[in-house]
Amino acid sequence: MGIQDTMRALADPTRRTILNLLKKGRLSAGEIAEHFDISMPAVSKHLSVLKEADLIRDRREGKYIFYELNASVLDEALLWLKDLRG
Repeated sequence: MGIQDTMRALADPTRRTILNLLKKGRLSAGEIAEHFDISMPAVSKHLSVLKEADLIRDRREGKYIFYELNASVLDEALLWLKDLRG
């Protein structure tokens, strides 16, 4: 994925909040949804955008899917921003 996907994913405050939640450790979609006053399909859409941007990873365990932060993509974006700044 490219930097444009990363920036698009980071542009939304709900997705930034999801990333902040995941920096504390992996969570299921239901656990993530508990922090928001939006529908489960809306949470799923936000998770899909984050996953497409490779900012999060998911892993199925039984009937649950757990999400975790993929910090390496954030590191790449920070390096690009730092280089842009000079």
